[in-house]
Amino acid sequence: MKSAQRAAVIAGATALAGVLVTGTAQADPTEFRELNGVGSDTTQDVMNGLGKVIVDPNNTPAHLLIASYDAVDPSTGALHDCIVVRKGHACIPRPWGADQGIAALKNDIAGGSGNLDFARSSAGVTDASASSLTWIPFAKEAVTLAVKTGSTLPTNVTTQQLQRAYNCEDETTGAALPAGTFPTINGVTVHPLVPRWFGSGTTRTFWASKLGLSAIDLPGCVKDVAKNGNGIEDGDGSALQRTIAVDGAEDIMPFSIAQWIAQSNSATTGVRDRRNGAVLESVDGTAPTVSGALNTAFPINREVYDVVATSRLAEADIKLAFVGSTSKTCVNTTTLTAYGFGTVADCGSTTLTGKS
Repeated sequence: MKSAQRAAVIAGATALAGVLVTGTAQADPTEFRELNGVGSDTTQDVMNGLGKVIVDPNNTPAHLLIASYDAVDPSTGALHDCIVVRKGHACIPRPWGADQGIAALKNDIAGGSGNLDFARSSAGVTDASASSLTWIPFAKEAVTLAVKTGSTLPTNVTTQQLQRAYNCEDETTGAALPAGTFPTINGVTVHPLVPRWFGSGTTRTFWASKLGLSAIDLPGCVKDVAKNGNGIEDGDGSALQRTIAVDGAEDIMPFSIAQWIAQSNSATTGVRDRRNGAVLESVDGTAPTVSGALNTAFPINREVYDVVATSRLAEADIKLAFVGSTSKTCVNTTTLTAYGFGTVADCGSTTLTGKS
């Protein structure tokens, strides 16, 4: 039954692969477009996907409206390389993640540079000084536990089991474990892993907030380095290296369900498949996917946002792309689903603004 359930999850996600026109590998735009965005790596792929289908009604400066630039150089993986996003403008350092993307947008507004129009964010308002910005929700994503193919763990875990494992507590009593020992789930010794620290809004930060631990000062049994010594990356199942047969323990890690689905649809989304045998667990009896799409009832979920200057909400291109339930980011549900995101009732809402 365990193998059949996990195979069904994989098969369902693969079945969704036919919903988009086959595309090439993800990359920065090769043309200048009207609306430029940077920031979160959690939503960069889906915004790249939306950028391929949302048309600029006046075809100026290009046929497509949205240019979304990855958090790292998509070809080399370099951080903070210099990118030119507007014709005739000087290059700017590529922001890495939501925090840096929002900061870059604020600085661009303050300096009147005219390079950036939105920032991608996988968290709500986190900047107390961003009173000039509005966080516009456009989709839902969720995070679950991932294990390696062939895991001896059950296909379903409980929130309490996750909380105790990631807080280095005894599975039965909740008592703190002695230093140097590792927790168990259903009697199986596990090594809890998280991705490296990249700032707020990341899978690591979100997972920690849901399980009641510090994302920066990790509990002693929780590591962000794999068995082979490599730092753990978001959405990369190669970190799951320990097995019961060899190590007497199994690695576990949080995995964005959206990223897992987007990677499973790699042939159409262009998102590189880095699952490397990672399979997703149900939590509290709720499956992470339904027929290959995100199960929006999954308990560990959050909304994701595009952040824009509040003063620009009435501009035609901003409204078309982001504002209201009929905006292009809201109505392109096929694209959202293929990249592993779910729809939200408040898509396009402009009520969430920065704090004074």
